[in-house]
Amino acid sequence: MGDLFSGPHIILIALVVLLLFGGKKIPELMRGLGRGIREFKDAKDNVRREIEDHINDEPPSKSSSGKQVSSDSSSVNN
Repeated sequence: MGDLFSGPHIILIALVVLLLFGGKKIPELMRGLGRGIREFKDAKDNVRREIEDHINDEPPSKSSSGKQVSSDSSSVNN
Protein backbone atom coordinates (compact mmCIF):
# COMPACT_ATOMS: atom_id res chain seq x y z
CA MET A 1 0.00 0.00 0.00
CA GLY A 2 3.00 2.30 0.49
CA ASP A 3 3.79 2.29 -3.25
CA LEU A 4 0.39 3.64 -4.23
CA PHE A 5 1.82 6.80 -5.84
CA SER A 6 5.01 5.45 -7.36
CA GLY A 7 6.24 6.56 -10.79
CA PRO A 8 4.36 4.05 -12.96
CA HIS A 9 1.12 4.67 -11.07
CA ILE A 10 1.31 8.41 -11.59
CA ILE A 11 1.97 7.93 -15.32
CA LEU A 12 -1.01 5.57 -15.58
CA ILE A 13 -3.26 8.08 -13.78
CA ALA A 14 -2.07 10.88 -16.09
CA LEU A 15 -2.83 8.77 -19.18
CA VAL A 16 -6.33 7.93 -17.91
CA VAL A 17 -7.03 11.62 -17.20
CA LEU A 18 -5.75 12.52 -20.67
CA LEU A 19 -8.02 9.93 -22.28
CA LEU A 20 -11.08 10.95 -20.26
CA PHE A 21 -10.83 14.72 -20.59
CA GLY A 22 -8.71 15.31 -23.68
CA GLY A 23 -5.72 17.59 -24.09
CA LYS A 24 -7.72 20.80 -24.46
CA LYS A 25 -9.75 20.35 -21.30
CA ILE A 26 -6.86 19.59 -18.89
CA PRO A 27 -5.46 23.18 -18.66
CA GLU A 28 -8.97 24.42 -17.89
CA LEU A 29 -9.34 21.80 -15.14
CA MET A 30 -5.95 22.71 -13.66
CA ARG A 31 -6.85 26.43 -13.61
CA GLY A 32 -10.05 25.60 -11.74
CA LEU A 33 -8.11 23.44 -9.30
CA GLY A 34 -5.58 26.23 -8.75
CA ARG A 35 -8.36 28.76 -8.08
CA GLY A 36 -9.98 26.40 -5.62
CA ILE A 37 -6.72 25.85 -3.75
CA ARG A 38 -6.04 29.61 -3.68
CA GLU A 39 -9.53 30.35 -2.32
CA PHE A 40 -9.11 27.66 0.33
CA LYS A 41 -5.77 29.12 1.45
CA ASP A 42 -7.24 32.65 1.57
CA ALA A 43 -10.18 31.47 3.66
CA LYS A 44 -7.84 29.57 5.98
CA ASP A 45 -5.64 32.65 6.44
CA ASN A 46 -8.68 34.85 7.11
CA VAL A 47 -9.98 32.49 9.79
CA ARG A 48 -6.54 32.30 11.41
CA ARG A 49 -6.24 36.10 11.35
CA GLU A 50 -9.70 36.56 12.92
CA ILE A 51 -8.90 34.09 15.68
CA GLU A 52 -5.56 35.76 16.44
CA ASP A 53 -7.22 39.22 16.44
CA HIS A 54 -9.93 37.99 18.80
CA ILE A 55 -7.37 36.45 21.16
CA ASN A 56 -5.23 39.61 21.18
CA ASP A 57 -8.22 41.95 21.69
CA GLU A 58 -9.82 39.91 24.49
CA PRO A 59 -10.10 41.89 27.74
CA PRO A 60 -8.28 40.55 30.79
CA SER A 61 -10.21 38.08 32.92
CA LYS A 62 -11.94 39.16 36.15
CA SER A 63 -9.45 37.32 38.37
CA SER A 64 -6.55 39.45 37.15
CA SER A 65 -8.29 42.82 37.74
CA GLY A 66 -6.97 43.14 41.28
CA LYS A 67 -10.33 42.86 43.05
CA GLN A 68 -10.85 39.91 45.31
CA VAL A 69 -14.25 38.63 46.24
CA SER A 70 -14.52 37.45 49.82
CA SER A 71 -16.19 34.13 50.36
CA ASP A 72 -16.39 34.66 54.11
CA SER A 73 -19.93 33.79 55.26
CA SER A 74 -19.71 36.10 58.31
CA SER A 75 -19.96 39.18 56.09
CA VAL A 76 -23.39 38.17 54.80
CA ASN A 77 -26.24 40.06 56.46
CA ASN A 78 -29.25 37.95 57.49
